[in-house]
Amino acid sequence: MALLKRLAEGDRPVLDFTLDGQPASGLLGDTVLTAVLTCSDHLRGSDFSAEPRAGFCLMGACQDCWVRLGDGRRVRACSTLLEAGQHINREPGRCL
Repeated sequence: MALLKRLAEGDRPVLDFTLDGQPASGLLGDTVLTAVLTCSDHLRGSDFSAEPRAGFCLMGACQDCWVRLGDGRRVRACSTLLEAGQHINREPGRCL
């Protein structure tokens, strides 16, 4: 179940991407954070408890929305625009 529900701007072009190896889609102009949370219930696991997280500040100032792209780069989901064909891997977090 998605955490966010899109209420407007549904007429933008659809961009297909892969989330943890599964097909997903977002819209042109979405950030990675928006695209992930409109098709899933969390963004990543907490580094401290592995509990699901959805981001914190949503503007690139904290360290809560890191995801890994298919090429190995870690990016902030809240400030990275979604691209067609992107491979996004959520970090599961860990229990310390």
